[in-house]
Amino acid sequence: MRSDEIKKILKENKEFFEVLENYDKTRELPFQRKRIDITLSVETINKLKKIRDKTGKPISRIIEECVN
Repeated sequence: MRSDEIKKILKENKEFFEVLENYDKTRELPFQRKRIDITLSVETINKLKKIRDKTGKPISRIIEECVN
């Protein structure tokens, strides 16, 4: 492979290479999911449950969407 072909591939796929580079450092991929424990008020939990019932989405997905 020629040098210019390599540069073209690296440029076209830059974000994938960055994800793989980060994986080498952290052993985590950005789309992986992790379980954590958090403490919420009963009121907040009830609001989340109402939203879950209306939308059909899991509570974790609702929280992710609010944070993003």
